[in-house]
Amino acid sequence: MTTVLLISGSTRAASTNSAALRTVGILAPPGIEVEHYDGLVDLPAFIPGEDNLPAAVIALRERLSWADAVLLCTPEYAGTLPGSLKNLLDWTVGTGDLYGKPAAWITVAAPGRGEGAIATLSMVLGYVGAEVDRENCPRLPVPRDGIGDDGLVTSTEFRTGALAALNKLVRQSVRVVG
Repeated sequence: MTTVLLISGSTRAASTNSAALRTVGILAPPGIEVEHYDGLVDLPAFIPGEDNLPAAVIALRERLSWADAVLLCTPEYAGTLPGSLKNLLDWTVGTGDLYGKPAAWITVAAPGRGEGAIATLSMVLGYVGAEVDRENCPRLPVPRDGIGDDGLVTSTEFRTGALAALNKLVRQSVRVVG
């Protein structure tokens, strides 16, 4: 069994990025266990060298240690990552929580959008030592009306691409762990 932690960079309830990851979760075939990280809004601001870790940070670290791989999907705010996602990644600096862990992202923004978030995410994941295969970080645009009443992405193209990315990430994690 391979475990994948799904992290949305959005705290908005009706987020397209979160819908994309919910869709990935239902597409996961047998042998792949996924967990949606839902603590982004609860993480306090990163404090370097903090000894008395808040419960939300401890929970994040437990989820990261549980996961064999991490799949992210994030919006772009003001030309970069949302502050809440950057804060999550800051909590992993110096701890090894993501070091050597296979990671990938799916971009749901339209072509020409989201480039600042992608660049920053790539840089920060590299800094913390995550194993990112850039060829497995697809752009699978999802229009605002591409989410069904069930909160899932309806596009066959998205579903096919997202499942391929998940499977490739799992294969990468098996090589890293094995």
